[in-house]
Amino acid sequence: MNTFPVMLATLCVFALAYRYYSAFVAAKVLVLDDRRVTPAHHYEDGHNYVPSPKWVLFGHHFAAIAGAGPLVGPTLAAQFGFAPGFLWILLGAIFAGCVHDFIVLVASIRHHGRSLADIARTEAGPWAGLVTMIALLFILLVTLAGLGIVVVNALSNSPWGVFTIAMTIPIAILMGLLMFKSSPGRVTIAGPSTLGVVLLLASVVAGRWFAGSAFAATLTFNAHQITILIVLYGFVASVLPVWFLLEPRDYLSTYMKLGTIALLILGVLVVHPDIRFPMVAEFANGGGPIIKGKLFPFLFVTIACGAISGFHSLISSGTTPKMLDKETDARPIGYGAMLCEGTVAVLALIAATAMHPGDYFAINSTPAVFSSLGMQTVELASYSREVGEQLAGRTGGAVSLAIGMAQIFRGLPGMHALMSYWYHYAIMFEALFILTTVDTGTRVARYVMQEVVGKVYHPFANTHWWPGNVTATTLVVLSWGYLIYTGNISTIWPLFGTGNQLLATIALAVSTTFLVNMGKVKYAWVTAIPMCFVAVTTLTAGVLGIRTIFWPLTYQPGKEFQGFLDSTLMGIFILGVVLVLIETGRRCWKTLHGEPLPKEAFGKPEEELEVRLSCC
Repeated sequence: MNTFPVMLATLCVFALAYRYYSAFVAAKVLVLDDRRVTPAHHYEDGHNYVPSPKWVLFGHHFAAIAGAGPLVGPTLAAQFGFAPGFLWILLGAIFAGCVHDFIVLVASIRHHGRSLADIARTEAGPWAGLVTMIALLFILLVTLAGLGIVVVNALSNSPWGVFTIAMTIPIAILMGLLMFKSSPGRVTIAGPSTLGVVLLLASVVAGRWFAGSAFAATLTFNAHQITILIVLYGFVASVLPVWFLLEPRDYLSTYMKLGTIALLILGVLVVHPDIRFPMVAEFANGGGPIIKGKLFPFLFVTIACGAISGFHSLISSGTTPKMLDKETDARPIGYGAMLCEGTVAVLALIAATAMHPGDYFAINSTPAVFSSLGMQTVELASYSREVGEQLAGRTGGAVSLAIGMAQIFRGLPGMHALMSYWYHYAIMFEALFILTTVDTGTRVARYVMQEVVGKVYHPFANTHWWPGNVTATTLVVLSWGYLIYTGNISTIWPLFGTGNQLLATIALAVSTTFLVNMGKVKYAWVTAIPMCFVAVTTLTAGVLGIRTIFWPLTYQPGKEFQGFLDSTLMGIFILGVVLVLIETGRRCWKTLHGEPLPKEAFGKPEEELEVRLSCC
């Protein structure tokens, strides 16, 4: 099957979804109103609450949500064939993921920029809020580990990637100073953005030179060393003011992300490679070398982002609502950014399935496992020679995705001899793509940690109290850093994928309660239907994951503790989700039967303006 009509159909369907379905949600379901003062203006402090231009915040939000999931998830899910993953990404993004991100963002704005747990408390009750907060914290820590381990695999023993990623930090700091401090009273965008992009491209080129120089050894690190460096970076990015490093770095990386995505779309439309995988593979019934389970339910937790991601609810109720300038900006940022991530996921799936299956499985499984599949490699040996690295057995999805991307790029006119450059560029792109999620996620985890501990020791909940900030950040980075340091992709990714989708179930349940309490019962299906689907698939995957993946580790010498830890974490996730579903269901039942709303619930808007349906 040729990829040209697939890519064209994806772009058209997503454009129509934004034009009509997001307008329906904005006008009829949420009734966006720019006369409401957003938290960024109401609580402006120059540190966390910073009114930001729409497209700058779009860049930050997209960079924060688009991590490992839309890249690695579809790549690993290619094991099941092309069609299942493609349909789930397309339909899931439009009707589940985008709605999830958009409605949580608006709910947070109308609750003064508070977290998902606090929204659950005010809309469903104290017990629901407490359970959500605890479940959210555990799931978030595992999610950060799942995102971080892909960066570790991509940057280990890669001085080019480490050099370029390291250079984005001083570039971002310079951009932050120029954007927010060079002209008092206004945000400067054009000049700092141009300078940042030029310096970023220069660092990419310089990285290739550095990797071939005598200094390469100084930035060549193994997986454990990369883990420690990421932990240190996550700590620093979390405690510094948001305008100093986090927002400008995310904005800068968005240029590279969106630029690479646009180039990939162009590559698919021009080169239009054929999909070499079957529409539905033999491993759909289970027994695959990468994912042991069957297509249902494991496809829906393997593609942990791109279709829907619970992690996004933490960004939509974390940093982004504290920087939103006006309510109508929530539509392009909440719904639009998720559509961009869905596009990334489709591109990743195309890149993976455009490879020969033998090459794909040789990279993503160990030599012993691959030899049992009865497959032969086709171009893998020549790829290894061209990129200068041994590619067989490089599991985790990052390497096979980089090869798939490089294969498309080199098909462009005049690019055939640049396979090595495109491969290393893709590896660096993946690492940059994911790290912007790790730093923002760490900051959000710090907020949640402070909320949790603040229930016992009240000063800890004050985000301006530096001892609390530093202590909470330290606990967060050490927790997800430990999981990366002791785990691997085969244990962390299933835990991350399932936990991530269970968090999406919680967010959709809270969003449904928010809509019911707001008097929008007739539109509550917008969140209730995807909530039911995600809950069924993910709870099933969680139970099967304990039984087939994590608990068996307790019988393997040296992995007993890891097996108990992973099984316990998954059990906490499942229990938390079930309790939240019960509590939010009870709250909706009470509201529908006329009982008074919780004291701090947003309730029905005082004025409901008919928001004009438009594309902008």
